[in-house]
Amino acid sequence: MAGDAKKETAAEIGLHLQDLVLDSSDVGEFLNELAAYSAGSLSKPGLSVYCGITVIRRKRALTIASSNDCARAMDELQNTFGEGPCLTAMKEMATIHVPDLRDESRWPDYVHAVGGQGILSILGVPLPLEGETRAALNLYSPEAHGFSGEDIAEAEDFAERISKNLRLALRIAQLTEARNDLAAAMQSRTTIDLAVGAIMAQNRCSQDAAQQMLNRASNSRNIKLRDVAAGIIASISEGSAVHTHFDE
Repeated sequence: MAGDAKKETAAEIGLHLQDLVLDSSDVGEFLNELAAYSAGSLSKPGLSVYCGITVIRRKRALTIASSNDCARAMDELQNTFGEGPCLTAMKEMATIHVPDLRDESRWPDYVHAVGGQGILSILGVPLPLEGETRAALNLYSPEAHGFSGEDIAEAEDFAERISKNLRLALRIAQLTEARNDLAAAMQSRTTIDLAVGAIMAQNRCSQDAAQQMLNRASNSRNIKLRDVAAGIIASISEGSAVHTHFDE
């Protein structure tokens, strides 16, 4: 019976995480909801747990979500000093436990900086992602020895479950970013091509010659090529904006 209850709880967690992904309007909202949900799920009666989620992308650590201001401050101090239990958890891909910050000798600069934050125990649990991107679930307790062996095992199991949803959220964010970059590139290309066409018409020259004129104007004025092109289009179209039309 106990096994069935455990499976049922796991299924409920999975369904809730799916709902978070589907119901969130953007990735940022999902991640903050995920941090709040993680904190609530791992808290115990009479003892609250705070949660932050940190990601390392392109060799830079970023706090992408937190359940409250305290968790965000603890995470950002780690990022500032470049050391701490959660950063170590990501680098070593292993759970890092700090039972009592007052007795901790690792990361001395970080430990000294967080002395007045009201946190006494920390748990950093790595979240397996893809490629070189790494992440960690950062858990904070205001009590010394706030995480028992059972709590640590539960946090590790929970981290494994949410990592799939986090991978999905980050992939959606990357696809959205790539789409936006492509749309911006197409918009710039349209503006430049229209300006080249205008120069060709005004100077009765070839496309290559018109492109060279545009490049020279950009270099001599130290202005981006797209901005020079936009100025040319605005001067001959009474300020009308240029639109790129494509099917999504």
